[in-house]
Amino acid sequence: MSLLETRGLSKSFSGLRAVHEVDFALPEGEVRALIGPNGAGKTTFVGMLCGRIEPSSGTVRFSGADVSHLPAHRRIRAGMAYTFQITSIFAKLSCRENVALAVRRRHGPQSDVIEALARVGLDDRADQLAGDLSYGHQRLLEIAMGLAQKPRLLILDEPTQGLSDGEIDAFCTLIRELKAETTILLIEHNMAVVMQTADRITVLNFGEILAEGAPDEIRANRAVQAAYLGTEDA
Repeated sequence: MSLLETRGLSKSFSGLRAVHEVDFALPEGEVRALIGPNGAGKTTFVGMLCGRIEPSSGTVRFSGADVSHLPAHRRIRAGMAYTFQITSIFAKLSCRENVALAVRRRHGPQSDVIEALARVGLDDRADQLAGDLSYGHQRLLEIAMGLAQKPRLLILDEPTQGLSDGEIDAFCTLIRELKAETTILLIEHNMAVVMQTADRITVLNFGEILAEGAPDEIRANRAVQAAYLGTEDA
């Protein structure tokens, strides 16, 4: 059974069709990448998965339950965690305090705070104000906040944006380690990261699924090359 599944999921804004009847299934334990050109509907689709955007029609099921109309905080309690394309940290709190808030949501032990920071390489910055971090380190802090929730599904939206080459390499290593612990949906423009980390890739274009498959299949797909990969640095 799929951990996350959509059927006929659609969203229109003032008559503009952003996502159209998407059928999507993500099995437990998989790293799935979601890619596509700007304006393909990725952000809207993920917003509906997370509960931040109400679908116009269709359903979202998580762990067998229909969550289509549950608010975001109820989906978090059910086992989803996500990071945003734009960071959503608490700038005036320390890194430790940011992660502690995430741990508190699931009533977890505070030892999980440093463990989560260590996994993203920020344990030596635990007492630094989050607002004083570089943008790349803020991205890593947000990932630590997601990990601290011990989610069944971790959704990462453009997580490598602002990271150095060394930090990107460490991120790829982390994703491979996390496969044994959680299911991951990765929205990412860096195709080197996608090809290194994803088990399967879903390609959105004009609000619809253009293709799905293993990285090698997607790289060789002529329709994907024409719509997206031909304009990207792979």
